[in-house]
Amino acid sequence: MLGMLLHEHERQEILYLLKREMDEILFDLEDERIDHVVKRAMKERYHILFTIFKRVAPHYECLKYMQMKRKAEW
Repeated sequence: MLGMLLHEHERQEILYLLKREMDEILFDLEDERIDHVVKRAMKERYHILFTIFKRVAPHYECLKYMQMKRKAEW
């Protein structure tokens, strides 16, 4: 287990980067041209990013991305 000390500004930057990446993955998952093997890897990446996101995001933000996560699991 690793620990980090972050300033509020750094935490906000991490939140922004994680949200942007997760939104991009969700957008790409809806593209029918992408192979199912690639989509599976994208879903795994989303899961990893979401677990990191849960550690630094407020509860209401997590709920929003949990709903999107369920949408990505089809």
